[in-house]
Amino acid sequence: MFRSPYTIMICVVILCLLTANPGFGNTAYAQTQTAPTSEQPLSVEQMKEFLLKAKVIKEKTTSKGITAPSRLTMSDGVITHDAGFQTIDEAKTKETFQSGGTEVNFRDSYKYNIAAYELACMLGLGHMMPVTVERKINGKVGSLTWWLKVQMDEADRIKKKINPPYPENWNAQMHRIRVFTQLVYDTDRNLTNLLIDPDWNLYMIDFSRAFRLHSVIKEEKDLVKCDRNLLERLRKLDDKELTKRTKEYLNSSELKAVMARRNKIVAHFDKLVAQKGADAVLY
Repeated sequence: MFRSPYTIMICVVILCLLTANPGFGNTAYAQTQTAPTSEQPLSVEQMKEFLLKAKVIKEKTTSKGITAPSRLTMSDGVITHDAGFQTIDEAKTKETFQSGGTEVNFRDSYKYNIAAYELACMLGLGHMMPVTVERKINGKVGSLTWWLKVQMDEADRIKKKINPPYPENWNAQMHRIRVFTQLVYDTDRNLTNLLIDPDWNLYMIDFSRAFRLHSVIKEEKDLVKCDRNLLERLRKLDDKELTKRTKEYLNSSELKAVMARRNKIVAHFDKLVAQKGADAVLY
């Protein structure tokens, strides 16, 4: 049969590819090449699975944070990724701070990191916090948090006088964070606990001094605007479901305080809407 020079050339190219790479055209080989790596995005469930089962191959203490959490490098044989590990869990009748202030019934606990993550997920804010689980490592139990790829924290941004490139999106994120901060009554929400990724997405971390027993809103002046979806989820926040998801991390008094603050936050925004109109308050 006659074959044109063009046909012969194609056959030669294919033969060369097959010879040079035995996996060319082999489905099984292609699948192994696309196995998850630390550079590929994982689902929330995949991150949780990794955090719960991966082995620690390196550990060092982080330079930021009062409780000095550890930064662990972990691997499951396929993926290698870092995680933050915080084990603090202490309670005091009274704590006096360097600033001169005091706090009665002081509590600093890794358990609040997990409770905050679960609550954020219930409110549709899970994407604004790193995946967090509880795990025992080297005999210590603590919160293990997926290490985020960030360019700076909010303290660095302000120090360097860098303006966010998308002000409207930035402000929308900040309003969500302020609402959540008041809901969990975090007494240590500082600028280093707000991380910024390369796409200018904001992430909240370190809630070990949150979930105080106060039923009032700590800083009502911070509640200026609210995401419509967040407000609706706050209205529908179910105390039984919250109890179920945080029963190992929050006691009944802490849960009761969360729901009391929820009620006041919702009432606050309802009042603002009545005064200023929905478009001026909700987005």
